[in-house]
Amino acid sequence: MWRRSKETEETAAGQAVIRKKSKVPGVMITQFMEKLPEGMSTPDFTRKPIALTIQEGKSGAFKAIVVGTPTPTVTWTRTKGEILFHPDLCLQKYDAASHEHTLEFPKVAPEDADTYKCFAANEYGRAVCTVVLNVIEVGFSMSKELNKTQGEDITDFRKKLKQRNPDGTREEKPMEPEEKVWEILLSADKKDYEKICIDYNITDFRGMLKKLTEMKREREEEIAEFVTHIGTLKPIDVQDDDCATIELDMDLKDPNSKIYLYKNGVMVPFSKEDSEGMKHSLKQVGNKYVFTIKKLGSEDAGLYSVDVGGVNVFSTDFKIAEVDFAVKIQEVKAEEREDALFQCVLTAPMSEIKWIGKSSPLSNSEKFEITASEDKLIHKLIVRDCLPLDAGIYAAVAGIKSCNAWLVVEADKDSAKKGKKTARKTTMAGVCNDEELKKIAKEQQERYDKEMERKMEIAKKAQAEREAAEAAAMVEALAAKKAAAEAKAAAKAAAKAAARSKKAAAGKDAAARKIKKKDTGAAGGAGSTAGSAGGAGGVGGAGGADGTAADSKAGAGTGAAIGPGGAAGAAGGAAGAAGAAGAAGGAAGAAGGAAGAAGGAAGAAGGAAGAAGGAAGAAGGAAGGAAGGAGGAAGGAGGAAGGPGSAAGGAGGAAAGTEVGGTGGAGADGQGVGGGEDEGLEDEFDEGDYDSFEDSELEGEEGEEGEQAEGGEAEGGVTRGRRGKDGPLVPDTVIENNIDEKSTDQPGEKSLKKEKRLKKKKVQIEEAVVAKNGELRDVERGHEPAAAGTDESAENGERAGGGEPAAAGKCSGRARQGPLIKETVSDPGVHFHAGLSDCKAIIGEAAELECKLSSEDCTGIWYKDGNEIKSSEGITISKDGSFHRLKIQKVTEEFAGTYKFEADGRKTEALITVEDPPRFVADDLAAFKTPVAVKRGHKATFKLHYIGREPIKVQWYLEGEELSDEGNVKIELLEGGSYLHLIKLQRKDSGEVKIKLKNEFGTTEAITQLVVKDKPTPPMGPLETVEATSSAIEFKWRPPKDVGGCKVDNYILERQQVGRNTWKKLGPIGPEPKYRDTDVDHGKRYCYRIRVETEMGLSELMETEDIQAGTKAYPGPPSAPKVVSAFKACITLSWSPPADTGGTSILGYNLEKRKKGSNLWGQVNDANEMIRDKGFAVKDVVEGMEYEFRVSAINNSGAGEFSTPSEFVFARDPKKPPGKVIDLKVTDSTYTTLCLSWTKPKEIEGVEDEAKAYFVEIRPAESTEWDRCNTNAITMNTYTVKGMKSMAMYWVRVIATNDGGHGQPQELENFVLAMPPPVRPRFTDAKMKSFMIVRAGNSARCNINFEASPWPEVIWLKDGTPVTKKVTISNAEGTSQLLIPTAERSDTGVYSIMVKNIVGQETFSIEIRVTDEPRPPGPVDIDENVPGTVTISWAPSPDEKHDDRLHYEVMSRDSHKPTWQTVAHRIFNNRFTACNIMPGREYQFRVYAKNDMGASKPSESTKWLIPLKKEKFTVKMPESKMCDLQSAPKFIVPLKMHVAPQGYECYMSCAVKGDPTPHVTWLRNNISLNTNTNYLISNTCGVCSLLVLTVGSKDTGEYKVVAENPLGRAESSTKLTVRE
Repeated sequence: MWRRSKETEETAAGQAVIRKKSKVPGVMITQFMEKLPEGMSTPDFTRKPIALTIQEGKSGAFKAIVVGTPTPTVTWTRTKGEILFHPDLCLQKYDAASHEHTLEFPKVAPEDADTYKCFAANEYGRAVCTVVLNVIEVGFSMSKELNKTQGEDITDFRKKLKQRNPDGTREEKPMEPEEKVWEILLSADKKDYEKICIDYNITDFRGMLKKLTEMKREREEEIAEFVTHIGTLKPIDVQDDDCATIELDMDLKDPNSKIYLYKNGVMVPFSKEDSEGMKHSLKQVGNKYVFTIKKLGSEDAGLYSVDVGGVNVFSTDFKIAEVDFAVKIQEVKAEEREDALFQCVLTAPMSEIKWIGKSSPLSNSEKFEITASEDKLIHKLIVRDCLPLDAGIYAAVAGIKSCNAWLVVEADKDSAKKGKKTARKTTMAGVCNDEELKKIAKEQQERYDKEMERKMEIAKKAQAEREAAEAAAMVEALAAKKAAAEAKAAAKAAAKAAARSKKAAAGKDAAARKIKKKDTGAAGGAGSTAGSAGGAGGVGGAGGADGTAADSKAGAGTGAAIGPGGAAGAAGGAAGAAGAAGAAGGAAGAAGGAAGAAGGAAGAAGGAAGAAGGAAGAAGGAAGGAAGGAGGAAGGAGGAAGGPGSAAGGAGGAAAGTEVGGTGGAGADGQGVGGGEDEGLEDEFDEGDYDSFEDSELEGEEGEEGEQAEGGEAEGGVTRGRRGKDGPLVPDTVIENNIDEKSTDQPGEKSLKKEKRLKKKKVQIEEAVVAKNGELRDVERGHEPAAAGTDESAENGERAGGGEPAAAGKCSGRARQGPLIKETVSDPGVHFHAGLSDCKAIIGEAAELECKLSSEDCTGIWYKDGNEIKSSEGITISKDGSFHRLKIQKVTEEFAGTYKFEADGRKTEALITVEDPPRFVADDLAAFKTPVAVKRGHKATFKLHYIGREPIKVQWYLEGEELSDEGNVKIELLEGGSYLHLIKLQRKDSGEVKIKLKNEFGTTEAITQLVVKDKPTPPMGPLETVEATSSAIEFKWRPPKDVGGCKVDNYILERQQVGRNTWKKLGPIGPEPKYRDTDVDHGKRYCYRIRVETEMGLSELMETEDIQAGTKAYPGPPSAPKVVSAFKACITLSWSPPADTGGTSILGYNLEKRKKGSNLWGQVNDANEMIRDKGFAVKDVVEGMEYEFRVSAINNSGAGEFSTPSEFVFARDPKKPPGKVIDLKVTDSTYTTLCLSWTKPKEIEGVEDEAKAYFVEIRPAESTEWDRCNTNAITMNTYTVKGMKSMAMYWVRVIATNDGGHGQPQELENFVLAMPPPVRPRFTDAKMKSFMIVRAGNSARCNINFEASPWPEVIWLKDGTPVTKKVTISNAEGTSQLLIPTAERSDTGVYSIMVKNIVGQETFSIEIRVTDEPRPPGPVDIDENVPGTVTISWAPSPDEKHDDRLHYEVMSRDSHKPTWQTVAHRIFNNRFTACNIMPGREYQFRVYAKNDMGASKPSESTKWLIPLKKEKFTVKMPESKMCDLQSAPKFIVPLKMHVAPQGYECYMSCAVKGDPTPHVTWLRNNISLNTNTNYLISNTCGVCSLLVLTVGSKDTGEYKVVAENPLGRAESSTKLTVRE
């Protein structure tokens, strides 16, 4: 049972509301009426939406199924605001198959969390249910941060928008782009949001909407302070009169509120009236405000904003396209019911332009067709079915450019057709040469393309200059930053070097302990520090306690592993070691040697910086110099004690530095200096690299920007450890950096931008360092030792030492044992022409990697994930010249990984990704593609096995529609396969069956065909009769629409002779849809039945219409015979066969002749011999006689009708052509016609024969071809030429003709103008108004009729100057109209029309006064100067200066005469003196302003009183006695009986007296009527009346009047009888 609720809702009158609960929990139903019609029901949910709790970023959907009759409409709402339906935000869908209504969220966001309602409604009720969407936010919530920042941004932006002056105006400054876009969005329609976001590059659409909603809410509150209502808001609209308008409707709370207009944030001055001098003007009509921008130019583009009282109410963006008209539209003259065409060509492409017809915008419709060419340059307007009402001015507007032209519609002048609708014409007026337009458009397109290319070049040049300036600024900032950091590092390094020198000089025991502890020389550490600052290698010096060679070796080895200048440093270190050995004599010498070595190391850094020439090198040089200076100072004494060895060390260091990287300076006495290449700048430059000097706690191991690694790449900001082995040091083998430019950067190049490294080609170069003791060191500077073929990747992805990945944060060297070799300079080696490329491989298929080296002789090694691989089962490694290939025969998941190829120190890598997309088993797929054919009602099964990584989504489709497991469809999913069973198939189920597989790696599908066989449909008509003769009937038909999936085996035919009941079987006739029946009787009619036979059976039959065999159908008449030639003994004729052959072929013809004046026809040919040809030579003629001929056709049925007779022809030899006509002249002419007359040419025997007819030809002056006016020759000597163009020049000639041919033409001596005889212009109206008064806002129209010939020039002037574009001038034949659509006061003036032609001119003037009811005068003042008179003065009306006919009227009244009386009128000043002012009376005056339109509201004065001095007047009243007049109520006249007809009025009355006045109550049947509105009750001076407005049966009864006062009560009653 339904449970009704007592709650009600507000509904329409007469509509009940019943609320009840559904059987589905949570659904409430509202029923709109007590009882539902039969078969109707209220909406209800059979499946309601389910609450969702979903992770942010996932997709979600609410689904509901509703029922109800009629079908309910489903809508969705949410509690917080409105649902924004957008493809990226939210979608509402309906599935007709499952009847599901879906609200889908493609990507759930936190702001989507809310309570949603689903409504289902129809005309009988509504059902509603609620559902909640909860969103789980994951990780860092960008939306929250955005909300915070957006909230701050919105506040700041609102403050920015609200920055105004105290008077409410904006600050005088251009708008920022952000301000501009938000102001546009605030006034834009929702449908334009997406376009605006694209134009201004706004990507956060959801954030924009949220921000915009808050801004709109706040702006509405601000606008509400000044504006009551805002209506229509129209953006800028360009008109065809070179102006643009902005329209808005708003109701201001204060009419005096100031209105401002801004362009791009800058105030624009404007006038309130339409002033010629101001570019911008504002016109107000009621609540409608129209801003007008005149004389449009490109500078008028921008954002226009309208503010009221300091609040923005509307903004619109005015964009001006750079376009003009290359070809403007031209005037078109069209005949009535003919189409008219306007065409124009633009200078730049535009998808559409604005067309205006008679001041109204046009759009595509049945009447107007607007088209554009493919290149968007040629635009056309077609006016269909032109009528006289369509005539007028039509305009085309493109951007701010416009052009207009007249459409002249010439009415049909045929008097016989007046009042009748003429037939539609198929011709089109205004058509011009399309090829010429296309040529012009092509030229404009080329110009436009060139202009765009020029602009692109300018833009590219500006972009390049801007990028260059930015790069220069970046370089300067980077250099300054690096210089500051390097100066700081240099100072620190100098201080450390000095401290170390002091420590070294303190004693050899302390120095030895320090060397052993750190496994490197202190001096070498100092050199490393300075070398790091300069970006070059340092030199290890001897720093031992006793200056031994072993300690010096350690320092030298350390120096060798510093940077690219390592070789030079090693040489310097060797020399320093020799110096240290020579200075082994004492502690002072040792200390001096150590200090010298430190100075040498710093000097080496300086030399390297000098060689490189970079900013970092310069800083390093400064640091090296500083350190060298400190070292020299500290070790001066020691250097002297060191002796020759120290000197040698200094010299050696200097020499080594010069050889490799530049020139290094020698320190004071024993300080070696080495030079090196400056390769210290790395692509991945980081500011944090400078901090490594302060962060490192290992002495001598701090790197400022990054030490150089082999191959030209350096690790930035890392601490590097060094490791060396004992042994004599020899010079390094130097390998030139000849690295493939595609694989690595060139050494020494400095990159100022961070760029990604190439992934596909990774090449490494190693340098060989050889030691004296036979150990070959393959040093990768900055690396820890690693297993062969193993790549150690750093976290930051940087590469060190020839491109090998470095461990994050720390690297150390790697040494390898090898034989001792001599110092050599080797060839740069091979490089890669093409590196490895990443590859995606599918399981079970082959994969191949390939690279190309520069040399064919080089071999290499392949690695997988750091492990060397060789050819094996499943992997083939091959070499083909310089190509190296690795091929995997059958890929499995184990083959996924990183593959590297290494050859001659160069390396390249690639990644093989193994994928397992879904794939079909080949055998199954081949079987599946074979079409399946089953009979109707049977079932079909499709099976297909597949492989691929699970999970795999399987979908089956039939004719593009996805199938689900229900009804007659069964889908089975097995491991590695799927089955589709289709049960009880029908013919309509035939079609394409598709299976679609999808997993994470891809999608695949397979297609087959399902053919359901059934009986064919009947053949299709109509039947086409090929032949129907007396001996055979042949016909054909169309095959059946559906053959049931089988081929047609046979057609089964049956025949019935009309009139009989039996059918004769004709048997199967084969698969061709045609039949020839030869077993027919002449004249009989036959009917046929046709069936289709296939393997599935026979179709239903198709019965044909009756076909007659060999009907007696005679042929129709041939054409009239034409005379080919005529001689005195022979006349040759020809004719055409008849159109109607009677169903059979024409066998021949009969020819007859008749003499002129005779009624007898005689046959020309023999009766037994018909004429076979379509022509005949008649020889049986008499010379001089005139004959006519006729012919009939003969077929199997016999001879048909005769043709119409030929023209009469004489049996005589051919005549001579006639001569020229005589006295050719023009007798009359109009604008479109020309009347000619002439005299017959003379006949000259043997030379010129008599003329029988004439042809008239004309030729326009601009043409060279003659046009014949009459198709058929005329026999009259007069002719009227029609259809001429007004005022056009024509040449005219007449040609005489006869049987002998055409004579010579006779031309007029001069050309003829298509115009009437000249007539001086004159005005035809007998009574023309010369004065007109028009109310402002109305239209002013003036029609002037005139006559003139030729067509005159009509000029309208206003006050002697041409009228403005606002005034519309319409000229037609004999009339001209001046129209001011909306007249204003400024339109007042004298308008003159001048009509002139070549004969003369005529002028007429009319004064038009535009006025309105005047505004009232100002305050009225009263002054008394003379006793008895007062002077009334007032401020003039504001309209007085605009209206010279304005005057005033004064009215007065006094306390004795309450009515107003006119005391003066037609006052043209502002003063009036009133006389006869009597003392003691109070006077008041009104002043009216009057003009031709009426009077204004009055301005009233204050009341004026002259006190009256009165003498005392005493009256003695006689004493009187009080009389008591009180009495009880009494009816003087009682109520009477009333009989009233139904539907009429009934009036009852009575009279009552009493004192005090009694209270009267009317009653009907003792019920009071005083408050009943159906009765009109009155009581005037004791007369009581009651009026029944419409008497009805309900008004029958007793009516009573009761009168009561304190003294008593009286009653009077009557009865009302209603007569039907």
